[in-house]
Amino acid sequence: MTSPALHDLGVAQLAAALRAKQVSAVEAAQHFLARARDHQNLGAYVAIDEAATLAQARAQDEKIAAGSAAPLAGVPIAHKDIFVTRDFPTTAASRMLAGYRSPFDATVVSKLADAGCVTLGKLNCDEFAMGGTNENSAIPAVGCDSVQPVRNPWDTTRVPGGSSGGSAVAVAARLAPAVTGTDTGGSIRQPASFCGITGIKPTYGRASRYGMIAFASSLDQAGPMARSAEDCALLLSAMCGPDPDRDSTSLDRPAEDFSRNLTDSLDGLRIGVPAEFFGEGLADDVRAAVDAALKEYEKLGATLVPIALPRTELSVPVYYILAPAEASSNLSRFDGVRYGHRAQQYSDLLDMYKKTRAEGFGDEVKRRIMIGTYVLSEGYYDAYYLQAQKIRRMIADDFQAAFQQCDLIAGPVAPTTAWPLGSQTDPVSSYLADIYTLPASLAGLPGMSVPVGFGNGNLPVGLQLIGNYFSEARLLNAAHRLQQATDWHQRSPL
Repeated sequence: MTSPALHDLGVAQLAAALRAKQVSAVEAAQHFLARARDHQNLGAYVAIDEAATLAQARAQDEKIAAGSAAPLAGVPIAHKDIFVTRDFPTTAASRMLAGYRSPFDATVVSKLADAGCVTLGKLNCDEFAMGGTNENSAIPAVGCDSVQPVRNPWDTTRVPGGSSGGSAVAVAARLAPAVTGTDTGGSIRQPASFCGITGIKPTYGRASRYGMIAFASSLDQAGPMARSAEDCALLLSAMCGPDPDRDSTSLDRPAEDFSRNLTDSLDGLRIGVPAEFFGEGLADDVRAAVDAALKEYEKLGATLVPIALPRTELSVPVYYILAPAEASSNLSRFDGVRYGHRAQQYSDLLDMYKKTRAEGFGDEVKRRIMIGTYVLSEGYYDAYYLQAQKIRRMIADDFQAAFQQCDLIAGPVAPTTAWPLGSQTDPVSSYLADIYTLPASLAGLPGMSVPVGFGNGNLPVGLQLIGNYFSEARLLNAAHRLQQATDWHQRSPL
């Protein structure tokens, strides 16, 4: 096997090559580090430590040689800069945490390390995972002296999506075979769609949130992003599992092999198609790619079932009340006292708080903190926050009613393909682009994005698949069978 071919291998193929000793973990790590250096213009990485990576790789080579290797031994991976790591700085892409080093690894990071993965570095994201374009990062990418936007490798004048934009770019540009992301309102699915890769958000509570810097605690969920459903199944199997001693939201369900049903037939599978996902606002090129994917599912034996999710439009106002409210509470810990940025000049404690937070947080983070503080304040809590919680329950009920008629739900991930960098100056416009991903997040359901074609300008389009609680294996089966029949997930921009 020649080194240049390494970046064309997915997780499953690379793991097999490593086990067969066709390539070493050190060679694989060096190859992807070189790729990352060669494509620094994309802005995907915010931290790389070659010595730390190669030390991990050598340790995996020793285990492979001794015959005691884990399933993913030597497979390179990179982590969204929202997961704390001992060997690499963790900033959440914010000036507030510039240079911060964690004394421990996030559970997701440690579980993937236990499975044998070798960490390449940390990936760019929107600050504190707040944003849908990755234009809100406040940390310079590797190789850059100043803050630059992360660029979509299919068209570097376009956004990669967010908040896991660096993660999506790293996989799409073949700078890493596998990455982690987080999804609060669509932050795995939307960048996966914009960059033409596969990403899955599991049922809320499946993956531990311990060591994942909190944005909105009742919504945040970790998930893998890779080229194929098969790769995501392998990664998700390693990531998930109960963590009750460290994460109170972790579900007491044992780890699963999510790849167990990948090749099952789709005969008789009922796919719900919500009318609300195909109304006004959906771009024609996105609609065409999604419709073609649904027709492919019919050829594979599935049946399309019209369903209704009547409160879809309400998911936007509900989310942008609840998520900022939780962010307001979670980010109160960044006050300059214990860790992180502290203002240099201040007159008293209150002045230190004010100046520290004014200097440390970016505009979008400040905006959401202020919205959240407002809706939680006396006189507005009942009118906004409490009402949003009630509608959230109704949105979850709508899904349960739909799943009486179907097994999975399919539709677009986003109304359009990736838009030009800097083109959305009104934050509300960006919020509205989340309309198809927010409902599943509010309900805590698993959802994923699968590449299904290209729209205008050769920009990728993703199909969103949503399942009922704990149906990740079925979602991955449906995605895998589609990928066996199509080659969209194998296309590369570089």
